[in-house]
Amino acid sequence: MARKTKVVRAGRTTPKGGRVTPPPSARYTPPIPRDRKVSPLWVPVLMFALFGLGVLVILTNYLGLLPGEAKNGYLVLGLGLITGGFIVATRYR
Repeated sequence: MARKTKVVRAGRTTPKGGRVTPPPSARYTPPIPRDRKVSPLWVPVLMFALFGLGVLVILTNYLGLLPGEAKNGYLVLGLGLITGGFIVATRYR
């Protein structure tokens, strides 16, 4: 007959009823002051200018007001300007 071994279970490893918070760090990082979070005026101006120019190029392309006929190059230029506006928008605070 095989001998039975007794399974010993340890107690809880975490305190009952909650999350374990790590010990506080010895290093302190102060919050960024509000005056440093303000974007310069050129950021929103450039953002809206790129959006507007992109839409204007696309509209004038389809209306046939740009030199030559409607070309894909003008469409790519307009979409590139709009994309540039979105990239600048990520820098706005």
